[in-house]
Amino acid sequence: MTKINVYSLDAKVVKEIELNDAVFNIEPNKQAIFDAILLQQASLRQGTHSTKVQSEVSGGGRKPFRQKGTGRARQGSTRAAGMRKGGIAFGPKPRKYGFKMNRKVRKLALRSILSQKVAEDSFTVIESIKFDEIKTKEFKAMMDKFNFDRKTLFVADISEDFDNAYLSMRNIPNAMLLTVESLNVYDVANADRLVITEAAAVKAGEVFA
Repeated sequence: MTKINVYSLDAKVVKEIELNDAVFNIEPNKQAIFDAILLQQASLRQGTHSTKVQSEVSGGGRKPFRQKGTGRARQGSTRAAGMRKGGIAFGPKPRKYGFKMNRKVRKLALRSILSQKVAEDSFTVIESIKFDEIKTKEFKAMMDKFNFDRKTLFVADISEDFDNAYLSMRNIPNAMLLTVESLNVYDVANADRLVITEAAAVKAGEVFA
């Protein structure tokens, strides 16, 4: 078990907890991480792009000029791909970009990116993320105590009271909050610092193992 410090919201060490090595201390599989991020980004694409091929362009019912004697390349339609206002050859059509990934590979990718954050010392455990009131100023002050000045992803357990924290951070551009259930490889990889509550760390160690 990997031991790690637990901090209060005042950025002071209050105790230590043990993290599940099967989730937070494995050799990161870079291919799995890459595939998981690619899958998420591909799934976001709408795929609604569409162009008209020759058969879909209006006009072109007659031969534009005679077959021989003009010195030009022969043409059978004014709507051929090589003609002005003609159809598009091999243009994009509506399609889905998403693809499937095995459940075991998805879990491996998440374990890999979490282990990578721990190895890079970009991983912080806090007691809780409970705030008594909705105050962006107080949340920003808490981040300043930890020197969280770049992209920071906060992770909490769904059972915790984090509503005030979530509402307080909405206007902070480099802060984001997710639950363990909605944790994903892209958001973890995109964050410079991963801040997870003690309860969420325990939950993640059980769910993703």
